Amino acid sequence: MGSSQSKHKITAQDKAILDMKVQRDKLRQFQRKVEVVLNREDSLARELLRKGDKSRALLALRRRKYQQQMINKTDMQLFNLQNLVEQIEFSLVQKDVLFGLEQGNRVLSQLNSEMRIEDVERLADNTAEAIAYQKEVSNILNANMSAEDDEAVLEDLAKLEREETDKLQLGIPQAPKHALPKNDIAEANKSNVQSIADNSKEEEAAAEEEEEPHRNEPLLA
Repeated sequence: MGSSQSKHKITAQDKAILDMKVQRDKLRQFQRKVEVVLNREDSLARELLRKGDKSRALLALRRRKYQQQMINKTDMQLFNLQNLVEQIEFSLVQKDVLFGLEQGNRVLSQLNSEMRIEDVERLADNTAEAIAYQKEVSNILNANMSAEDDEAVLEDLAKLEREETDKLQLGIPQAPKHALPKNDIAEANKSNVQSIADNSKEEEAAAEEEEEPHRNEPLLA
């Protein structure tokens, strides 16, 4: 009997705390997986910029920003709920906690369905289906992103443009900026002097050949 009385009964509060910890762990595991998708969205934006397709590059960056915000926001909400449960009488916040858990599961499910490499590639396609998808994504982002979010994305776009411009300029052959070494200059001057001397000798020899027949002619009688 003593052992049965010492057993701790799992309360609704204990279960809620455990559920929140499990959900946060899942979110962090998922966050590591979606790095592949987020990186692809970044590289796709760069590719589109190089092709001059600025509007689609912006769409890729906006989508990336939105997904990052969803992950960070959900993680912060779960963290705050966990602290709330541990510090306040559970019965007073039970409703909020259950709602937060439900919301967190919904966000995870949504991200899981959206975070696919195939969907990222569709942002650059020109097919009718892909264009319809791009408009759908744009409408969702317009409804969920603030003006401040869009300003931040425009700054990201400008940064990418500068980086790609710098890469392009580095790839263009540049004229040599350094003077020739002194030894090379001296050698070049020596070669030029020798060439001039050789030309002078050839001219003198040609002149002598022209004068030689006149020396052998008889004087007038």
